[in-house]
Amino acid sequence: MENVFILDHPLIQHKISMLRDKNTGTNEFRALTDEIAMLMGYEALRDLPLEDVEVETPIEKCMTPMLAGKKLAVVPILRAGLGMVSGILSLVPSAKVGHIGLYRDEVTHEPHEYFCKLPSPIELRTIVVTDPMLATGGSAVAAVDFIKQHGGKNIKFMCIIAAPEGLEKLHAAHPDIQIYVGHMDRCLNSAAYICPGLGDAGDRIFGTK
Repeated sequence: MENVFILDHPLIQHKISMLRDKNTGTNEFRALTDEIAMLMGYEALRDLPLEDVEVETPIEKCMTPMLAGKKLAVVPILRAGLGMVSGILSLVPSAKVGHIGLYRDEVTHEPHEYFCKLPSPIELRTIVVTDPMLATGGSAVAAVDFIKQHGGKNIKFMCIIAAPEGLEKLHAAHPDIQIYVGHMDRCLNSAAYICPGLGDAGDRIFGTK
């Protein structure tokens, strides 16, 4: 699929395997999520625009490339997406952070928005939407819908693991956005959980049940 990138770097795969382990505790899970987001961000941000600026080295003045345009926007889908923000900010500390709050109906599994706050002017920024898990795809599609409704154009979606069903749904709804996936899992089960997955990412990041 065009605009879909499965990141098969050995370090990413190794850390995802550690995330999956049910014996991995909250502190380690949080740190691993952070590290994976940073490694994925390194790949996802390789096309950020550059412009030459003048810098004086200890030897001479020169024109040298730096990031151009409005600052990057990182937009986590609450709450699990928050676990990936600091990894991206470690790469681009000047990035702005927005938030989209969605909850999933436990019967229909359909997403509902309860909060949306985006940095302005959103239409001039590269936007990275984060959510550790792309399961049914409903929340991801809704989040990108909301961002586009607010004027966002250059959008990337980043998840640590994805189910084929969710990836297909997101790509079909928004074929123009870049989708970065740490690992493609087998399927969704009857409760719409990713298999083999890693359980509930939000609960494991924040230590809740």
